[in-house]
Amino acid sequence: MSTEAKRKSSNFAWTAPTTAAAIASRREAKRKWSTFAWTALTYILVFLLVFPVLWMALTGFKTEIAAISVPPILFFQPRLDQFLLAIQGGFGAYLFNSVAAALVSTAIALVLGIPAAYAMVFHMSTKSSNDMLFFVLSTRFMPFAAILVPLYVIVTRLNLLDNIFVLIVIYTAMNLPLIIWMARSYFLELPKEVLEGAWLDGCTTFQTIVRIVVPMAAPGLTAAALLAIIFAWNDFFFAVTLTYTNSPTLPIMVAAFTSNEGLFLARVSALATLIILVPVAIGIYAQRYLVQGLTGGALK
Repeated sequence: MSTEAKRKSSNFAWTAPTTAAAIASRREAKRKWSTFAWTALTYILVFLLVFPVLWMALTGFKTEIAAISVPPILFFQPRLDQFLLAIQGGFGAYLFNSVAAALVSTAIALVLGIPAAYAMVFHMSTKSSNDMLFFVLSTRFMPFAAILVPLYVIVTRLNLLDNIFVLIVIYTAMNLPLIIWMARSYFLELPKEVLEGAWLDGCTTFQTIVRIVVPMAAPGLTAAALLAIIFAWNDFFFAVTLTYTNSPTLPIMVAAFTSNEGLFLARVSALATLIILVPVAIGIYAQRYLVQGLTGGALK
């Protein structure tokens, strides 16, 4: 081989690894910039979603004059006056009604929905189960405004108007399809061999549900219960129509702060901050179960 050929061969052997390393370096840099861009975009979206809630909480610590000032006051002396006024305005009674309606309705929906989902998964054919699920979910297709007038007439005829029992029944019916849907999706992933072993050991249906199905499906059922509580907790439509005077819930209290004198922005913000503490605390506590429960049935 000539000297010139050896030199070219040596240059080629030297530049090939260098070129590959450069390509790998550019790919790594591109990947890092892509990761940085997606991370920055995520933080921006989270900030945009959280900012209204954060601004509401900050407004609750202002005076009414500072709350309505234009341009907005960013630096101020925090005060608890609005929170104290909200609590002294009967917050305890409204809180009791909201807690009772949300928790009792969710408990009843779980007691009714879990056996229904169990029967649909393990004691019905696939076609019958799908038809039953469609029928259950179809009860949520109709707008609430379409059923309000006949519902109001029925409640009035039964002399149950302005009673917390009415909200419990309505919230149970409203959340029962959600419980059945999510429980059924999660039950489909349970290993049937474990249930068959329980049946061979002589477990009754009730024992199988309580001892095996519920513990194994705890994340999904927790997520369903959490969503049901939040839906009942946030309801304003039925509460303002059926229980405005004697058994009002917390969303009704927010509406009561609007008078002919205007909207008390700082006080409403303080009250709204107190109201969202309960679902936020529940969500933080049960976030692990919520994520597992919402993603647990995705492959089905």
